[in-house]
Amino acid sequence: MVSPRLELKLELTPTTRFDLIDVTKRVRHEYGEVLTRYRKALYHSFHTTAGYFEQSLCERLDHNRDTISKVVRYFQTLFPPDANYRHDRLELRTELSDEQKLVEPRNADSHLTFISSGLMNCVTYENQPAVPVYFVDLDGVYEKTTRQRRTTVIGFNTEETVREIWREIPVSVHPIDSVNLRDPRFGLFEELQELIDHYEIVKGRVDISLGAGEFQTGLTVNEYETLLMKNDLVDVLRDPLRFMVETGRRMIREPRAIPGKALNYAKYDLVQVVNEVVDALGLSESFVERLVDKFLAVPASRFLWMKRSLSLLVSDQEEDAHGSLAQGKYQSPILVQWKRPANDATRRIGMRIVRFV
Repeated sequence: MVSPRLELKLELTPTTRFDLIDVTKRVRHEYGEVLTRYRKALYHSFHTTAGYFEQSLCERLDHNRDTISKVVRYFQTLFPPDANYRHDRLELRTELSDEQKLVEPRNADSHLTFISSGLMNCVTYENQPAVPVYFVDLDGVYEKTTRQRRTTVIGFNTEETVREIWREIPVSVHPIDSVNLRDPRFGLFEELQELIDHYEIVKGRVDISLGAGEFQTGLTVNEYETLLMKNDLVDVLRDPLRFMVETGRRMIREPRAIPGKALNYAKYDLVQVVNEVVDALGLSESFVERLVDKFLAVPASRFLWMKRSLSLLVSDQEEDAHGSLAQGKYQSPILVQWKRPANDATRRIGMRIVRFV
């Protein structure tokens, strides 16, 4: 008899800093054809610089490794490594010990690429076992150290919503800000765990989404590190091309370039990369023109691919047959806003608790 649910664990080893790893191929290699028995598959990453794109985007890109790489390259061009990121100034990181500062990667660019590109820690696909599903690793190799990555794949056939609740999340008066939804002051995780226990959910998912009236805001899962969230991400939202201009390739060739000239170079580089992405997505030239105009004329809200929803895995693998929210050590669901809400006080989010059956 086939089990109604299947949970598989994989250890992944990237070969380069930016790497795409075909998880469905790894599943076949390690577990055989077990995933073919299920109509749906959930993919979960435990990391803040490695995750998955939604199935709809991958379908538009024909699940092609090269075209997916072009999409990532666009965001990597906006956030080049070794720019003037506060997150990478390890002497300012008070949460790190002196020993940790010696080995901590300088990877703000990978975090910002993950957030802005719409990469997700948890995605659900209509299962197509013959089609590749890529684990997108933005920071797999640091200097001479290769990271070991973890991902979970769950096969299931049907899901049911057992409860949906809405909550008001307090936000600051600052137009540009981020809120850690894992903060114990909100009590969201405690409330969710009580509901998971009450409904005896062994395997499932929690979907968190913004209310229909919430604008100029988005959701992501990442590391809620103060310098990254309160400085680097704020800089991006205020000035989308800032880091690209500071470290542009042509600036290195012409170090005397004035800021205006640097901006022109940044525009040129951006157009080249956008053209590649648009070609991959099959969009029109007029769309490219409008897109670039928006990038250069309005805040980052027009080009960040941040999502209005995110998902968290519920699993019993770590809790002896009791379901709980599965998260990596540094993962937090984060609400990001780039304009003050109309009521100047709260943002409305919904939380839907789903059981796999």
